[in-house]
Amino acid sequence: MSAVVEVAPDVWGKVQDAFAVALGLDEDEVMMEARLIEDLGAESLDFLDIVFRLERAFDIKIPRGGVEAEALDGVDGEVYEIDGVLTELGRTKLAEVMQEVPAEEFREGLRVSEIPDLFRVATFYNIVMVLLAQKAQESVSPMVVTAGERAVI
Repeated sequence: MSAVVEVAPDVWGKVQDAFAVALGLDEDEVMMEARLIEDLGAESLDFLDIVFRLERAFDIKIPRGGVEAEALDGVDGEVYEIDGVLTELGRTKLAEVMQEVPAEEFREGLRVSEIPDLFRVATFYNIVMVLLAQKAQESVSPMVVTAGERAVI
């Protein structure tokens, strides 16, 4: 995941709408840098509603725990957290995949349970963009039809 560099207006409009409807906000209140919990007042159930709306709007599947799973990719048995507190490695890996979050928010003592506090609207926008790119790549893969079956090569 990376910081938002250029916004795709068609994607941003749908993301903004999903957040506005799920949280009962006007679209102009939904800013890319807004923190979901602190700035927009989202609660844990709202996260599910937002994810559901984004999945429907873009015909994608957002994996649960995707940000944390991406951060853990390549950690290979190293310690990511101890007693629910992220290690330096854990904070570093998380910062790499959540570049939309200011570096100072990945502070020492950050608990795994506090990761949702870091989420920005941009976090979800970036997830949508990655999944749409993957979906587009899959749709251009060559297809071979053999014996009435389709196999993706």
